Amino acid sequence: MKSRKAIEQLFKDSKSFSVYPVKIIFKKAPLAGDPATKLQAAFSVSKRNFKKAVDRNRIKRLMREAWRLQKNTLQDALEQTHQRAVVFVLYIGNDVPAYASVNEKIGTALKKLQKIIHETPAANS
Repeated sequence: MKSRKAIEQLFKDSKSFSVYPVKIIFKKAPLAGDPATKLQAAFSVSKRNFKKAVDRNRIKRLMREAWRLQKNTLQDALEQTHQRAVVFVLYIGNDVPAYASVNEKIGTALKKLQKIIHETPAANS
């Protein structure tokens, strides 16, 4: 997800939850248009907590890799419920994590998001 407009829209009317040190901000919608865009994701790390770009980029790389390896179950859930989701993953911790902890937390967050998607139908927006 690269569109500034899409990101602003996501933050305007979205839901969120935290699995420390990760905060997930998401929005669901009915599946319409291109089925390849049923799941879009963006990743961010606060410049306030990590002054060095090297640290911010490392954390984003770790989160993206953990997401890439575990997103298939969420994609399957979206396909079954005929929904699409836009997800923003925000790192809210204060230290550079190891890959194992990021992988575990992203996995936990994806399971929680999958559960939320199965529970409630998409809002028409």
